[in-house]
Amino acid sequence: MEKDIVPVAELDCIGLFCPIPIARTKEEIDKIEVGQILKVEADDPAAEEDIKRWAKRVGHEVVKLEKSGNVIVFWIKRKK
Repeated sequence: MEKDIVPVAELDCIGLFCPIPIARTKEEIDKIEVGQILKVEADDPAAEEDIKRWAKRVGHEVVKLEKSGNVIVFWIKRKK
């Protein structure tokens, strides 16, 4: 499954801090179709919990999360 995760859009939030990564993620996920994947990169320490909580609250799914140094990469599946 993991190698089948292909994002249709990518969002770079490196250097941006709360609430900008969530606001931009919401804007971008609204542009893709249900079932598609948005890849988001962020380095805000709060982004990991903020984006996971936001996705769960609004009904999307974080299908993969990777950390490399201070960068967190999310693959978010649009569910509705």
